[in-house]
Amino acid sequence: MDLFDKDIFECTAQEAAPLALYTVTSREIQTAMRLLQPQEIGKHVVSEATKAFIRYTRHK
Repeated sequence: MDLFDKDIFECTAQEAAPLALYTVTSREIQTAMRLLQPQEIGKHVVSEATKAFIRYTRHK
């Protein structure tokens, strides 16, 4: 599972990098995830990641 997560992260970063001129923002990451995942799964991934990020920033 760890290797799967690492692979998804690397693929997402490679897909997001050309979308950004200077920095990679959450918008580029979301777009990359939608491009890499099938339609409904991509929407679900973005939704869950957004929820996780909000929870993380609240507890920080």
